[in-house]
Amino acid sequence: MMAFEPDAIPVLDFSAWSTGSINDKKHIARELTDACRRVGFVYIVNHGVPSTLLEEAFGWSKKLFALPKETKMLAPHPPGPSVHRGYSWPGLEKVSQDIIKDGDEAKEAENRKISDYKESYEIGSEDLDLQPNVWLPEYVLPGFRDFMMEFYWTCFGAAKELLRALAIGIGLEDEDFFLRFHSGENNQLRLLHYPPVEAEKLSSNAVARMPAHSDWGTITMLFQDDCGGLQVEHPNEQGHFIDATPIKNALVMNVGDLLMRWSNDFLKSTLHRVTLPPIQDKPQVDGKLTTKPRYSIPYFVSPDPKAIIECLSVCMDENHPVKYEPVVQEEYRRMRARGQYAEAPSAPVTVS
Repeated sequence: MMAFEPDAIPVLDFSAWSTGSINDKKHIARELTDACRRVGFVYIVNHGVPSTLLEEAFGWSKKLFALPKETKMLAPHPPGPSVHRGYSWPGLEKVSQDIIKDGDEAKEAENRKISDYKESYEIGSEDLDLQPNVWLPEYVLPGFRDFMMEFYWTCFGAAKELLRALAIGIGLEDEDFFLRFHSGENNQLRLLHYPPVEAEKLSSNAVARMPAHSDWGTITMLFQDDCGGLQVEHPNEQGHFIDATPIKNALVMNVGDLLMRWSNDFLKSTLHRVTLPPIQDKPQVDGKLTTKPRYSIPYFVSPDPKAIIECLSVCMDENHPVKYEPVVQEEYRRMRARGQYAEAPSAPVTVS
């Protein structure tokens, strides 16, 4: 069953998907797509990724980001937006909803005036030549690489079931329709760390955590710690954001741009951001309010690079004409990524 309040993100129990009847599956599929249509975000509990594996993943993430900067820089994110793998230091990536066109250096420079104070490590399939992984030497974190590849494919196992449920909920006869476009090779596992920062610097926009944006792929599965700070745009009030309060061992699923295009806006790719966590969770350092460190692990599910995304026949009629031209995944990714990573890497941001 799904809990839903007008101002809240729905919570869906996915346990009956694998064990229930056909009617149970149809019911879950309807509830999932209803949440994606109304809000674009939904908490999923009993999603199939074991809690023990999640605990281990967050443990590895904390070990990684606790390493000295010079050690993490043994696996640097390549310059520019083409390859999105390896370690990104604070200030390197700039998340924005703006589309930066070739040659528009002024707009890119304006976007980068406020740095994103976070660090991340991007991981993908070992078999995707377009996006080769950038690994730390094995001696730095023995077992890290093997674990992350196991975790990557476990997450895709859960994602496949969500894609099946979405296909049914949209009204497709073939529950495996989306799987034909998703081999799993083009997904992205991201380890994210938001270091402590003075709350005043965030509230005054001296620095940002992650500004409002939509995701580019099909769906995103987010695992987060108990810190808080993720916010989702209110479904009925543009510019007003509501908290995505952490629920232990739940994943937060949201619709990406390409699923919105597939569904002709029937499903909603919603703006979201990471900002100040709730006031009561902020410790004081030297008399100043300082945020807690925040760790999260998003898993971005994307179609294969050459996949063509075009409006589904069940999502168009006389009252709902086609809104989007067909698009190739890799072309759309490149368009959205332009400006996110500069060709000449910036120096790490230091926030005292």
